[in-house]
Amino acid sequence: MSPFWSGWIMFLIVLNLGITLFLFLWGPRVKIPTLPDGTTGHVWAHGVLREGMNRLPLWWIVMSGAMFVIGFTYLYLYPGFGSSKGSLGWTSHQQLADDIAANRAKLDPVLTGFAGKPVDVLAADSTATRMGERLFVDNCAACHGREAHGNRVIGAPNLVDATWIYGGDGDTLLTSILDGRHGVMPPFSSSLDKAAIENLANYVLSLSGRDHSPAKARLGADNFAVCAACHGPTGTGNPALGAPNLTTADELYGRDLATIEQTIRNGRSGVMPAWRTRLTDTDARLIAAWVYARSHANAAH
Repeated sequence: MSPFWSGWIMFLIVLNLGITLFLFLWGPRVKIPTLPDGTTGHVWAHGVLREGMNRLPLWWIVMSGAMFVIGFTYLYLYPGFGSSKGSLGWTSHQQLADDIAANRAKLDPVLTGFAGKPVDVLAADSTATRMGERLFVDNCAACHGREAHGNRVIGAPNLVDATWIYGGDGDTLLTSILDGRHGVMPPFSSSLDKAAIENLANYVLSLSGRDHSPAKARLGADNFAVCAACHGPTGTGNPALGAPNLTTADELYGRDLATIEQTIRNGRSGVMPAWRTRLTDTDARLIAAWVYARSHANAAH
């Protein structure tokens, strides 16, 4: 803090505490003129209400005095009076460092026991999955939601429905978390007209048994040959490319006709950021274990 701002803060503190202390000491002693009946002469409601004058209660004076003592003691012990560090030398940075160190001392032995273990093994450990859930909420919930149910607006997939784009085994989950993913669905507006896109969208709906126009779906079947290069001849997807399975009810961006038409027309570009620089390998394994446990539990049902 510069000398100017330190001096300015000190000036404001002295001014405010000085004025309030003066009023506190002077207030109980000041003589206010009163009428013989003990009122000040101020009346309202045609004299029905009159302003009385009473001494401040003792409890209020004692409590207020205690607040001044606490305030002065705090400024002596802790930072707050300009650039003064206080007699204790306390800083928020050091407090944070101490708290982190204390937390690591408790956490590191636990994490050491999880290091390098396969994700499916950690998924069977309740302590590991509890820690994984907390790490998921802190790092992944912004896109995938608190319960990992996904977000169709941004194309964040549901992670607990047993339907996977790149695969749901432990190693694949770990790769997705640490290295990220970038899925690209190219736009076809330049090669397909409006009617062809509508027909193709109806055919895609037919693959998952959604409501569609059978006549338009038949017309769109031939154009699906272009899509089959990524999604497969039967639309079951390709995990190696991150091409979703179109035969399931899973909704990445939505499975209504308008959304599918938009996807075909304009394409999609979904990005899962890499977390290798933010998370340790063990942290990533714990998150993957929680996701694995929840998704495979749902698959079992």
